[in-house]
Amino acid sequence: MYYVVTGAAGFIGSNLVKALNERGETDIIAVDNLTRADKFRNLAACEIADFIDKRDFVAQLTAGEFEGAIEALLHQGACSDTMETDGRYMMENNYRYSVALLDYCQEEEVPLLYASSASVYGAGSVFRESRECEAPLNIYGYSKFLFDEYVRNILYKAGSQVVGLRYFNVYGPREQHKASMASVACHLNQQILSDGKVRLFEGSDGYADGEQRRDFIYVEDVVAVNLWLQAHSRVSGIFNVGTGNSCSFNEVARAVINWHGRGVIEYIPFPEQLAGSYQSFTEADITALRQLGYEGAFTSIDDGVRAYLDWLNQSCNE
Repeated sequence: MYYVVTGAAGFIGSNLVKALNERGETDIIAVDNLTRADKFRNLAACEIADFIDKRDFVAQLTAGEFEGAIEALLHQGACSDTMETDGRYMMENNYRYSVALLDYCQEEEVPLLYASSASVYGAGSVFRESRECEAPLNIYGYSKFLFDEYVRNILYKAGSQVVGLRYFNVYGPREQHKASMASVACHLNQQILSDGKVRLFEGSDGYADGEQRRDFIYVEDVVAVNLWLQAHSRVSGIFNVGTGNSCSFNEVARAVINWHGRGVIEYIPFPEQLAGSYQSFTEADITALRQLGYEGAFTSIDDGVRAYLDWLNQSCNE
């Protein structure tokens, strides 16, 4: 039986593949689009059974090539660029593709765990998995929201596990390929290395300089939640995946500066193009996840940044 990981060469997907390997699983079908060829590095140290291009995967599924052979489908593949303006592309890639996978999984009774996003909450101040809290600010957020709605509409008749995971601000190893969409910690580390200072936005939405707050979660914690839920196959639903606590961008910057032992913070004007589409505050309500029985601890920003930068430093020296 195979585990299928879509977006397998991406950030969270490759960390899932690595974690599956660490528990002895190597019968893994990695699905991705390697137009960005440098993403292969995320899988180079992993063991997989096969790699299938995203364009071919649904066709192979519907042709019956994997009938009775899939243990679970961990769907992490998506365009995560919040600045993407091609709505047709975003909806085809993030929404319609996900619908096709879900429909197949339901027909074949295959568990599906998929990546949603905290972007569905928009500029709201309550981050609970409830329709009245959801108001996405961009087409990326809308594509994730719409698929969550599709899932909600079929949950009552679902014949196999369906779990949506609303990731908050994930950071950690294997995200360098994301370029502008990489985490704050990744960008601040690169800035320290290049010119000895980090740059944060000036105040916005009533927050002082660098005091905008997000729920930053270390990628290993995200992987742990995925695998815990996959092991509890009777659980279905949509759940927040964050730490439950927000911290400021200033706190992230200080953690990066402390690791390097040098650096200063420079505040830059808030970009006009982000006005009206920027989340100045996020903090996951993880009540539903805890009520399921998930007791895993979440990594603090200081410990997470330290572990991440240790990994980056080791990777550069290998």
